[in-house]
Order: sequence, then C-alpha cells, then structure tokens
Amino acid sequence: MKHKITYYILNIVTVITVTMFFSCKDNFRDVQKLGISENEPIGVAENINLKYTDSGRVKAVLLSTKMLDYSNRDFPFNEFVNGVTLDLFDENNEKSVIVADYAIVYNKTNLIDMKGHVKISTKDNDTLFAEQLYYDRNKEWLFTNKPVSFKRGLDLIYGNGFDSNSNFTNAEVLEVNGTITVDE
Repeated sequence: MKHKITYYILNIVTVITVTMFFSCKDNFRDVQKLGISENEPIGVAENINLKYTDSGRVKAVLLSTKMLDYSNRDFPFNEFVNGVTLDLFDENNEKSVIVADYAIVYNKTNLIDMKGHVKISTKDNDTLFAEQLYYDRNKEWLFTNKPVSFKRGLDLIYGNGFDSNSNFTNAEVLEVNGTITVDE
C-alpha cells in the first residue's frame, strides 16, 4: 500500500511538472517592453537631416529640429512636432521645397502626412498653400483633399484638393472654386 501511494504521488508530481513546463511561453518581447509605454516614444532625436536616395541619387531631404520615434507601435511612425522642411529633387537635381508646421512619417507605407500651414515652392516659382498635404515616397506623389490655393504664373487658383507628381509637371487643383489672374 505504501508503494502505491508513493507511485501516485510521483505521478502527480510528474504531471504537475510537465504541465508547468509546457505552460511556459517565450515572453522576451514583453520583458523588453517593460518600462516603455506604447504611448511614449521609444526615442527622441534633434536636428534631423534625413536623406532619401534611390540608385545613388538624392531624391528628398527631410529637415527638422525634433523627431519622436514610435517604432515600438504595431504601426510604426516618426513624428515631427516642431515642423519639417522637405526638399524634393527632380532628375535634373532642381529643388522644390515643402514646409509644414507638423509631420508624421509612416514607416510601413512610406507616406508623409504634413499639416499646418503647408507651403510648397517649386523650381518654377509656383506656390501651393494647404492645411494638409500627403507625400507618397514610393510613387513620388503629392495629394490632399483639403482646401488649397495654388499660384502658377499670374493665376491664383482656389480648390478643394490637389494632385501632382513630385516635379509638378502635371499639378492639378481639384474641385476648383475660382481663379484670379493677377496683373503684375
């Protein structure tokens, strides 16, 4: 009888030990995240000068005084709370400049969302003013569905949206509200 009780206790201990062993999981990522709130940036950088190149040619340069890095999120992004200056270069290395009060760069989609007093100055002295503008780095495309004013030559065009490639060869104001021709 004593031998049977020892046998049962040994089996129960073995079952509990095996159960505990298989119930453990790899939680190394959870341990790494301890002390880091998902609502807080994982890093802060100052005086950013980010160059985007393709085949050895600089296509864009993003400048900012402060960047917050949220790469610890499921959908990672970088936030530029003090504004940005984005220089876009065409095939002839001619520059167009975009300035905004605030921007977010979404890493997975390569989309830059610029907000607050967005201004584009092209190499041909065309100027766009908008409250929000998106730049798709993959397609090299600028667009918005917010109100804009676009000065091209002597024309000042108002509308609700803008669509253009990055070198502005086919810039288009959408839903035009009016055009004013300014005599100089």
